[in-house]
Amino acid sequence: QVQLVESGGGLVQAGGSLRLSCAASGRTFSSYGMGWFRQEPGKEREVVAAINWSGASTYYTDAVKGRFTISRNNAKNTVYLQMNSLKPEDTAVYYCAAKLSILVVTRSSEYNYWGQGTQVTVSS
Repeated sequence: QVQLVESGGGLVQAGGSLRLSCAASGRTFSSYGMGWFRQEPGKEREVVAAINWSGASTYYTDAVKGRFTISRNNAKNTVYLQMNSLKPEDTAVYYCAAKLSILVVTRSSEYNYWGQGTQVTVSS
């Protein structure tokens, strides 16, 4: 069982930055592929970024390439999402997710564990 707790969301002006953190419980964090997803009201949850167990492989959706960076610190059981040059269209609830896998996983249906979400609001 893995418990995930996100933090770092908030209100920021367009062009600003935020850093999301996701702290995981358990002693086998390095066995999990991790992902960040976001969801706007009335829309489906979409993948933002994903990272494999070691951090050597990553994935970004086109909308955030060059602006967001996913990383992880296995010693701290934490995955991060650094978000720069934020746009109003980045406004959403952001969730982190974990799947027991060595691979980069991009489908939400494949993830086993989810955090409670953190709100990110970007004002224009």
